[in-house]
Amino acid sequence: MSIEVSNESGIDVSENELISVARFVIAKMDVNPGAELSMVLLDTPAMADLHVRWMDLPGPTDVMSFPMDELEPGGRPDSPEPGPSMLGDIVLCPEFAAKQAETAGHSLGHELALLTVHGVLHLLGYDHAEPNEEKEMFALQRELLEEWVADQVASYHQDRQSEKDRRLLDKSQFFDHP
Repeated sequence: MSIEVSNESGIDVSENELISVARFVIAKMDVNPGAELSMVLLDTPAMADLHVRWMDLPGPTDVMSFPMDELEPGGRPDSPEPGPSMLGDIVLCPEFAAKQAETAGHSLGHELALLTVHGVLHLLGYDHAEPNEEKEMFALQRELLEEWVADQVASYHQDRQSEKDRRLLDKSQFFDHP
């Protein structure tokens, strides 16, 4: 899976965390592991410009998704087996997201992870224009984010335990020599 991040926002964010959450969602949604994704982080004026040009809505927004390849279950009967595809682009605005994070009472990293999940789901065809679509998409978004956070916590604890084990084994070498 190839995920490229281009940070043009001027705000320092963890690109590794964005890649981690995107990779997690793509894998959980059973997308071909060879799929490609591009993520761009923009400043507020650039995001406002995109928002007007593509959505005809004034002002900046938090996330926009631009799907590339049309994903159809099974594809056309005369097409070759489905393979890796370019999912599309997710555009995030960390400055806008920071304001939302403050209002919601969580970190910018959490907000950007949430927006990344949201963006990937849009690339996979989920929408929230209708109430039933919103309910489905937001429930899935919440579930995926919670699973990713739990996975991150488990990895952190495993890394800490591995480090403790390594230190203990290092100390035990003194018992091998008289």
